[in-house]
Amino acid sequence: MPNYTFSPLYKQPGRGRRYNAAPGQVLSAFLPPLAFRLACAPPPKKRTDPFAEANAEDSGAGPGAKDYVHVRIQQRNGRKSLTTVQGLKKEYSYNKILKDLKKEFCCNGTVVQDPELGQVIQLQGDQRKNVATFLVQAGIAKKDNIKIHGF
Repeated sequence: MPNYTFSPLYKQPGRGRRYNAAPGQVLSAFLPPLAFRLACAPPPKKRTDPFAEANAEDSGAGPGAKDYVHVRIQQRNGRKSLTTVQGLKKEYSYNKILKDLKKEFCCNGTVVQDPELGQVIQLQGDQRKNVATFLVQAGIAKKDNIKIHGF
């Protein structure tokens, strides 16, 4: 919060009126009341769950529903991001697929065990399109069964 202090009124050329105060004095007259500051505050940011679409689709899926492979991006801090691959068949060796993905795209990655979603492959960086083409070329999944999420 800016330090509102009071001293005699002075005018800077072209800058309008400015109020200064002696050190240690606070201009309480110029501070808006707490209720006003709370009313004018922006609403809190809405957090989104990157797996919400998959959970919604899985809940309404019947026995004949398609098994989709979901490729998502999760934003970390700044420009850093993670690519997650979920929904591969359990008969595949996730570690071997991960090893080939890491070698192909020159990035690091890991297999994470999730209690709800099972095994999920995580790769560093935005590798969504690369992973989708790799899965189709390797014959792991069909192009129609791959869903790319994010941005």
